Formats: sequence, structure tokens, C-alpha cells
Amino acid sequence: MQSQQSGSPVSTRTSRREMRTTQQQVPARRRSPLGLHLLPRAVLLGALASATIVVPVVSAGSAQDASQGAGVEMAQAGVPTTYEVLASTEQQTTPTSLLAAVPGATRVSDTVSRSVERDPLPGCDGEPRSTGSNGQIPSSDLCQLWDPAHSLRGDAAVAISELNLGYRAAFGRDLCLTDSYRTLASQRRLASTKPGLAATPGRSNHGWGLAVDLCGSEHRTTATWNWLNENAPVYGWDNPNWARRGGSGPYEPWHWEYVPGTTAMDTNWDD
Repeated sequence: MQSQQSGSPVSTRTSRREMRTTQQQVPARRRSPLGLHLLPRAVLLGALASATIVVPVVSAGSAQDASQGAGVEMAQAGVPTTYEVLASTEQQTTPTSLLAAVPGATRVSDTVSRSVERDPLPGCDGEPRSTGSNGQIPSSDLCQLWDPAHSLRGDAAVAISELNLGYRAAFGRDLCLTDSYRTLASQRRLASTKPGLAATPGRSNHGWGLAVDLCGSEHRTTATWNWLNENAPVYGWDNPNWARRGGSGPYEPWHWEYVPGTTAMDTNWDD
């Protein structure tokens, strides 16, 4: 038997049974960093799938550097890292409703269907051009709608065309309009023939290409009226408070305005 001397290392041996006993005594939580065992299986699998797509396959020697580089690039691009996805319990989504009425915003999802055409109004870039005065806007600054008899300012035209795609999917036909952009001459003619129902010529939001009038079939039918009240504001369009029953103006359920435009131009007469 080898004697133990002072300063000599003490030889220790651990049997396999003792090792298994020690492993069984380790709390389960230590084996699952970041509390992954608490996450729903679907969330975990989705996060891992996302990480697999984003991070390229690399050799074992450069895996750590590639992972760190991908994390930096994802952070700079505003994309959550795999760690953030796994550690977070919140679902990060951007509702379409928050993007639809913002000029130049990029839509992240479709609310109608995948079969809906991606360009809601071909030939219109959606830019709000108003080089002329009320009722005297050049036709080049306006966009024709699905019905060529009607036109609006670019941003308002694209927004209502997107709304129309949803309307068509719901009811099998296009939204019916009786009026849209009005020239100054038509505003004066309407004011003389329908006093009390027309805005002062030169002050109408129709003259800015920011208002439409709906057909009676749209505002007199319960199904279409309820659908419009629920969905039109998502795209920035609304029946203004003054035009509603009990409002400050004449009751006009057919009159709808593009709110982002009227607000920006300070022609929202509800304020």
C-alpha cells in the first residue's frame, strides 16, 4: 500500500454508482437554462426554426463567431435574436391597422387573402400631391379609382382601394360611390342646388380629394354599414362625427373622409 505524504495529492476515485447518484441529485432546473422547460413546445420549436433559417451552417471552429455576428446583424436590423425570442413571453406583432393609414408604410400582413392582388391601385404611387387649391387640383395629382369616374388624392385613393379589396372579398362586388373629388365649379353648383347639405365652396374636403359619398345601397343596408364602420377606420376612412346622427352638421351617413389627410391639412371639422 502506498503511503500518503504531506504535500502529495490525495488520490480520489468515484464509483459509477456514486456518479449516477450525484447526477440524480442535481435539480432539474439546472439542466434547463433560461427556463426553456416552461415555454410552450410550439413557441420553442418556432424559435429554433427561426434560428435555423437565420444563422448559416458553419464549421465547428467558426460557429461561435458566426453566431455572435448574426446576433449583432439581427440587433442592428431590429430583428429579435434567438435568445430574446426564447426568453420573451410576449408575442411581437404589428397589426395591419397601425400601418394601413400611414403613407409609405410597408404592410407586413394581408387581411383579405393571399389571392388578393398586391397592388391595390395600379398606376398610383400613393403620394399625397396637392399643388393646386381646393377644387382646382390638376388631374395629374389625382388617382383614378376602380371606377374611372371617381378620383382622389394619391394616399386617400390607395387607402380606399385597399378597403375596397376587403369589401369585394366580403360582398362579391366593389364599393359603390356617387361622388369623390369635386371641382370648385361643381362645389358651387351643388351649394346652389342643395343649400345646407354642401360645404362652403372652396372649403369642402371633396375639393381636396379627401372625401367620398357612398351609394344608398352601402349606408342603408345593415350588413354593409356595419362592415364599413368596423373596417373602414382601419384604412383611415371614417364617417366624421359631424355627419353622424346628433352631430354638429347635417346627418350624412353617405359622407366619408380620409382622416389622416384631413387631420394633416387641418380640415377635420370635428376639431
